[in-house]
Amino acid sequence: MAGGAIVHQGGEMKHYAGKVTSFVVFTCIMAAFGGLIFGYDIGVLGGVTSMDVFLKTFFPSVFAKQQLDASHENQYCKFDSQLLTLFTSSLYIAGLVASFAASAVTRVSGRKASMIFGGLTFLVGAAINGAAQNVAMLIIGRLLLGVGVGFANQSVPVYLSEMAPTKIRGALNMCFQLAITIGIFAANLVNYGTSKINGGYGWRISLALAAVPAIIMLAGALFLPDTPNSLIERGHKEKAKAMLQKIRGVTNVDDELQDLVDASEASKQVKHPWANILEKKYRPQLVMSIAIPLFQQFTGINIIMFYAPVLFKTLGFGDDASLMSAVISGLVNVIATFVSIATVDKFGRRALFLEGGTQMFICQVLVGIVLGKTFGVSGTGHLTKGTADFVLFLICAYVAAFAWSWGPLGWLVPSEIFPLEVRSAGQSINVSVNLLCTFIIAQVFLTMLCHLKFGLFFFFAGWVLLMTVFIFFFLPETKNVPIEEMVMVWRQHWFWGRSCQMRMWAASNQQMLRRMHGLCT
Repeated sequence: MAGGAIVHQGGEMKHYAGKVTSFVVFTCIMAAFGGLIFGYDIGVLGGVTSMDVFLKTFFPSVFAKQQLDASHENQYCKFDSQLLTLFTSSLYIAGLVASFAASAVTRVSGRKASMIFGGLTFLVGAAINGAAQNVAMLIIGRLLLGVGVGFANQSVPVYLSEMAPTKIRGALNMCFQLAITIGIFAANLVNYGTSKINGGYGWRISLALAAVPAIIMLAGALFLPDTPNSLIERGHKEKAKAMLQKIRGVTNVDDELQDLVDASEASKQVKHPWANILEKKYRPQLVMSIAIPLFQQFTGINIIMFYAPVLFKTLGFGDDASLMSAVISGLVNVIATFVSIATVDKFGRRALFLEGGTQMFICQVLVGIVLGKTFGVSGTGHLTKGTADFVLFLICAYVAAFAWSWGPLGWLVPSEIFPLEVRSAGQSINVSVNLLCTFIIAQVFLTMLCHLKFGLFFFFAGWVLLMTVFIFFFLPETKNVPIEEMVMVWRQHWFWGRSCQMRMWAASNQQMLRRMHGLCT
């Protein structure tokens, strides 16, 4: 991509003509609004499921548990309900399935078409949830929301990585995560406001207002141009050249255009990207597209994000305090994301991954220790104000670390490492693994909290330690590397480079043997 250096096999550096234009920045920001729908959904659920009138209407067994004498109640188990977790997690299994369909749509019809379809289905799902009369309507609405999320999460990160100039690709791509955090924060504010409404319909407003980010995404997608990569992939070379000139702000884009055409020609040789992505030459990217989203969800972040009010209420914060604490952690999430935007193209992806992982590990261990001393294994006890404030501080520090590391980088890195011929399939794998793990965490978290108790935080701390070690040894730095030349970072890596060299050695030997065979016959 433009605005950055290309590393050729000979080691020489080449710069494309181009500059950072206001048009490309505006376009990427508009596309990033696709993250609003995912963020709003994550943020709104925890608040709604902590509202008594909502629980009494749809989940009376959970409501009945809350009415028990708090001094004798097991704080860890008060929200344990498989039906409640099914309502929460149904979106993610729908998104998982939808992401595979989104891969074909994104490749054949373009990134823009996927965004439009995602916005429309999310809008319909929001309307059904706001008007729900029973649990079945809630789950149907959630399934449609999941289709919208699957399409948006598949197409938006790829769009941003293809559109952005190399030298600020990280910052512009992270606008997607920023939109997610803004959606979470907005949902927290909405929940706090609707919880004050008399009449018992506040939860309907919270769920129905999911239509607002859907409309914003849909309106933005209608006016977005398609990426040069996508235009070339669909046979519109002249349109791609004109778009490249517009987003780079120069008329001489022949070098970059030729590289994109070459990448497209290579991609057309791949008739079955889902089969080809399993080939050894794509092994490093495939491993990362599975490991990074898996690890992202096993940081335990969704405990905080879509169960924040429930978690704070479980820890004894009270109704209003739990919602306000969720607002505070949501605000920290937004602010910390700006840190990643400002630093990712300066310090690189690895530095943020490693610092964030270390900070999250420390915070989770300390929260586990505090809860263990307060509630023990019996689950009975009460947090003092000072202890509650300390827990809130630790959770905010944990959220901040995630927001400038695994949060945005979990979307950025997988979207920028795949060659064009398998990029849509690779991003679908990334999204599907992310949503599958989110589904698993959402489905079992409340039960795990009930059975593992404070040990749950040690469980996730162990995962954070594992993923931090994985990043240290196996993820190469990808900052300032053009997206169509990303293969070079794998060839130069201490571990992945060995397999690349072995394949190159094997290929050269095969060519030599064929030549020798020709001489001998």
